[in-house]
Amino acid sequence: MNKVAASIMCANQLTLQDELTRLERADIDLLHCDVMDGVYVNNLAMGPYVLNAIQQATDIPLDIHLATESPTTYIEMFAPIKPAYMSFHIEATANAKKDIQLLQKYGIRPVLAVNPETPVEVIFPYLQDIDMVLMMTVNPGFAGQRFNENVLDKISTLMNEIEKQRHRPLIEVDGNINEQTIPALVERGADVYVLGTSQLFNQDQGTYEEKVSNVRRLFI
Repeated sequence: MNKVAASIMCANQLTLQDELTRLERADIDLLHCDVMDGVYVNNLAMGPYVLNAIQQATDIPLDIHLATESPTTYIEMFAPIKPAYMSFHIEATANAKKDIQLLQKYGIRPVLAVNPETPVEVIFPYLQDIDMVLMMTVNPGFAGQRFNENVLDKISTLMNEIEKQRHRPLIEVDGNINEQTIPALVERGADVYVLGTSQLFNQDQGTYEEKVSNVRRLFI
């Protein structure tokens, strides 16, 4: 079943409790939490104190995305929050197998993130060990970027490989995910859709329930 994740970084940071309540009413499946170190990407976002407070304030499972150098350091830093999922970038890790095992040790479902320009084949050796692949459809760091349509072919390549294996990790997509870009992603087999400024946290009329409902109709 397809899932909808809300990119909480894109919510109103001055009224996070209210935002979480509204997202719960919209039956959001996951809270996608971007952690940025100002090194791997040219931006800073979401420290452990904020994410711990969010985790304490909602029953929506957390999906932490480490857009950082040295993933091992940040896995250790954020593991006490006990998110459902945590992703790190294949481009940033010194030892993907070791970081995957570290997440498993903490009882966190491991996710490998892949940037648009990175060949998806580099993660094939790890597909049996992870629970999800995060396919970035924009370069990580800032919201509002243009959707990279080249990623569609990469998702098809990934699906072809996954179908050969016994273990089936989910495919998550993040970056300008909205009613215009979702149909092609559904066709390719994506499972988890991260909604940010282009679909959920924008100035368009409508409640979060209505915006999420519009997305879920595209899954049928």
